[in-house]
Amino acid sequence: MADFGGADLDAFRAEARAWLDENFPKALGADTDAQSAAVQSPAKPTGDQAVWKQRMADKGWGAPTWPKQYGGGGLTAAEARVLADEMNRIGAVNPIGGMGIGMFGPTLLEYGNEEQKQRHIPPIVRGEIRWCQGFSEPGAGSDLASLQTKAEDRGDHYLVNGQKIWTSGAQYADWCFCLVRTDNTKKHEGISFLLIDMKSPGVEVRPIKLIAGNSPFCETFFTDVKVPKENLMGPLNGGWTIGKRLLQFERNGMGNRQNGPAPAAVHEIAKDYVGVDGTGRLADRDLRSRVIQHEMDNRLVQLTARRIAVEAKGNQGPSAATSIMKNASMKAGQDRQELLVEIFGSQGLGWEGEGFKPDELTAMRSMLSAKAFTIFGGSTEIQNNIISKRILGLPELTQSR
Repeated sequence: MADFGGADLDAFRAEARAWLDENFPKALGADTDAQSAAVQSPAKPTGDQAVWKQRMADKGWGAPTWPKQYGGGGLTAAEARVLADEMNRIGAVNPIGGMGIGMFGPTLLEYGNEEQKQRHIPPIVRGEIRWCQGFSEPGAGSDLASLQTKAEDRGDHYLVNGQKIWTSGAQYADWCFCLVRTDNTKKHEGISFLLIDMKSPGVEVRPIKLIAGNSPFCETFFTDVKVPKENLMGPLNGGWTIGKRLLQFERNGMGNRQNGPAPAAVHEIAKDYVGVDGTGRLADRDLRSRVIQHEMDNRLVQLTARRIAVEAKGNQGPSAATSIMKNASMKAGQDRQELLVEIFGSQGLGWEGEGFKPDELTAMRSMLSAKAFTIFGGSTEIQNNIISKRILGLPELTQSR
């Protein structure tokens, strides 16, 4: 493909549109929710979804801005936005996702050595392996730097012992990017970033069942796990810097979730369940004001995310501003789920069985799951601290005695 510059975006749009029209299975566009579910599912895709994934992997557009030498699309940020627009136009959802794409891959491209990039980036781009995150521990959540999972130098390998918690998707993961302690005499400067094969002897995973009825998170135990020295990413005891950068990528993804067309507007759903008055407005005045406020907030999140993307220079990665977007986006998501349960009324209280539409059955589960939005990826309180110190430049508060 030609290396289109900013002045040639129209030409790239025409090329992207032609390729998508030829390669995207038309039947998939009728159900973007099913596409998104397939991306998240641990099961191998079948039928048209498998065909779509293979074609996007071959094209490299599952990771459109990643270098071509590792299997990515090699597109500029502007071209990637054009591609996203064209995919949304036809109801196409990127079939390649997960933590490898959204979190670990971008970090590896910045901090990994060439051998690590050649080994791990291509299978991520093709959606062939799954990654999980080994950060939080039972005694190290908000104060992550107090983590105690240790990696002892045993010559040609590290011996890892410890426990991680809230390890999303660990029961399905092939690899784990993990923060471990390699120096007990220092806190932040004693942490290293290690890549661990989840099939290694001594790795045990226990799913945690949540109130919403699912088990996306796990406890992960490491007992005398041998990890080759070449799996150390970045410098020894330099893992805290890498981990912070990865969290920026994670929060950037949380604050800018645009995988496929936007869901139905809350006010349109409310009209069907609550009804309208003589002027065509929602009949419930109080609900109407809260729905309007939510949709204004959600629109602001979308516009701000778009502005940040447009203002980004030189394809630089996310900054501390991702903490703002993470908080705002998660709050908008929680508000949406709570409003939907209220709008559905008794139909939003179903858990299983007949008499409910699919959206009604998922309403309560989604609302309960959304309660965790303000915790994972760094709690709202932690993000507020980052915003106050790194963006607003406010001094740290000191307690008076």
